[in-house]
Amino acid sequence: MSDLYEMTVDLNVLDHLGINLYSNIAAVITESVANAWDADAELIEINIDKENDLITIKDNGIGMSISDMNQKYLRVGYRRRVEDTITGEVTAKGRPVMGRKGLGKLSLFSIANCIEVQSIKDGEASAHGLKMSIADIKDSVRLRERSYKPVSLEVDALSVTKGTQITLGEIKRTRLGKSVQALRRRLARRFSVIGEKFNFKILINGQPVTMEDRGDLSALQFLWKIEGSEVDTSAATKVKETGILENSLPGWESNIKVSGWIGTSRTPKELDSEELGNLNGIVVLSRGRLFHENILDRLNDGRLFTKYLTGQIEADFLDANDKPDIATSDRQRVQEDDERYIALIAFLKSALNKVESKWSDWRKKHEVEKAKEESPALKQWLDGLPSGFRKSAESLIAQISSIPVDNDVDQKLMFKHGVIAFERMKLRGSTDEFGHSLTNPQQLLELLGDRDALEASLYRDIVNSRLDAIKQFNNLLDQDAKEKVLQEYLFNHLWLLDPSWERASGSEAIESKLIAEGVIIDDLTKKEELGRVDIAYKTSAGKHLIIELKRAGASVTLHGLNEQGTKYFDKLKKICRSLGDKNPNIEVIFVLGKEIPEESSNPERIKHSMNAISPGSRIMYYDGLIHSAQNSYASYLEKSKELDKLELLVDNI
Repeated sequence: MSDLYEMTVDLNVLDHLGINLYSNIAAVITESVANAWDADAELIEINIDKENDLITIKDNGIGMSISDMNQKYLRVGYRRRVEDTITGEVTAKGRPVMGRKGLGKLSLFSIANCIEVQSIKDGEASAHGLKMSIADIKDSVRLRERSYKPVSLEVDALSVTKGTQITLGEIKRTRLGKSVQALRRRLARRFSVIGEKFNFKILINGQPVTMEDRGDLSALQFLWKIEGSEVDTSAATKVKETGILENSLPGWESNIKVSGWIGTSRTPKELDSEELGNLNGIVVLSRGRLFHENILDRLNDGRLFTKYLTGQIEADFLDANDKPDIATSDRQRVQEDDERYIALIAFLKSALNKVESKWSDWRKKHEVEKAKEESPALKQWLDGLPSGFRKSAESLIAQISSIPVDNDVDQKLMFKHGVIAFERMKLRGSTDEFGHSLTNPQQLLELLGDRDALEASLYRDIVNSRLDAIKQFNNLLDQDAKEKVLQEYLFNHLWLLDPSWERASGSEAIESKLIAEGVIIDDLTKKEELGRVDIAYKTSAGKHLIIELKRAGASVTLHGLNEQGTKYFDKLKKICRSLGDKNPNIEVIFVLGKEIPEESSNPERIKHSMNAISPGSRIMYYDGLIHSAQNSYASYLEKSKELDKLELLVDNI
């Protein structure tokens, strides 16, 4: 009985092709499922027992006799379509035969060290079976035997009553995969003939494999069916728009057609499956089984929308019986220089061009609708934009919506920054530039972060801070309040005294010497004793500024101011010269609450007296500061209402 079976193949070929040909369990099980299809099976039961390192694959097909086992199953390279003259190309039930090279059976050795096969052919009374192991095959190779002879199974070890049963033992853990669920999903993507329509059912650990297990259909937002295709897309429950693609290219023969579907997800992240890996790809099937695992990779198409693509197309002409076999040994890729493959590439490029044209419009429409629905404030902003700006703004919102984020809070933050950025671009007149950047997320992020955008944001911050200062000035009615605000703002915001003093800064070295000389009194009690509210030293654009605030109700004389200012000037000039500045530009500025008598009787005398201290020295008044600020920043005040509305809108997004 031990010599009942014989595998006629060079054992070195068996060693290399069988053990190393396939890389994962899904590819191996695919071969067994394809064999069951070719055997006219209606049910395949796959059971995975991880605890005992066993996988059982059982079908209810026509089964095999001992002769079939030897001449067909154990014969590596058996080409059924050519050598079986009765049902070679089509099964008894009319199914197109999937198998072609006769190498798939070797794939079992890729994941298992021990294999048992038992079968019973329709019409025969008893079953038979064999056992093979990698260890025995390697022994035969080492002994240079011409063939490997599997061991026959004992009668009491046989359990099959219909079809064929394959038991894989001593499973290689590295090839077993992540989970049973992952295998179910992968098989769902590798066959298009699963289901009642084809009378072909697959169970994994008792649970049927369905189209819903694919994972890609449930992620679709938009779907394009290829005309004439009868594909089950019932699992695509979230589809918002559908389209039709032609099934051939001009110049193709009438019998050459493509079927299937292409779809896009709402975000690339939705195509990233923990169990399946990245679903961003288009699988190609022929005769109902996987022929090319991801043809999208071969298109070299870097357009943004391809990151959202998934799909399944069938091209039976790739595996025509009267043409050479162009599938690789593991039947997951093809020979790319074949004219049929080149034609398929041309078809897909044409189809994807049509997909992109619709995708952009549909995505903008639905992403904007979704964003508006989730954020009334965002809807208010979009609806309030002039029509010339609205289209670019909607493109921006659609782009932001599709950027993968971890949670809703992050997306809302992006919307806020997007709104502010768009408003900045409006001020710059650069919304066209902004719109052009929306085809590439990286360019969008770079544009939001460039130097001009940063300056625009600083501009808005300056507007807000200055408006706050001016509003407080404008709302102050009593002198004490004016005095308090001036003390807080004037030395930190010199623009209130002169708009050109934007970047004034203090000089600690000179200021310390002024304190030592008694010009600046650094003690509050002494300040009050001397009747001085505050004094500070600043530098701006090459000038040295000594600024003194008098109490708003204090009465002063022009003579007193001249005498005081001259003393300040002389002291500071002496200090500057000691530090190397021989001709310092010094101005002394007094800020008063009450007008001095000469203001109305002899203004020229005031001017002469101040110039006598130093050119540019002068007297300013609190009320004059308010009036000057209002005039100088009238445009800021005009914009304040618009900015306040924008601030409220952004806070509400």
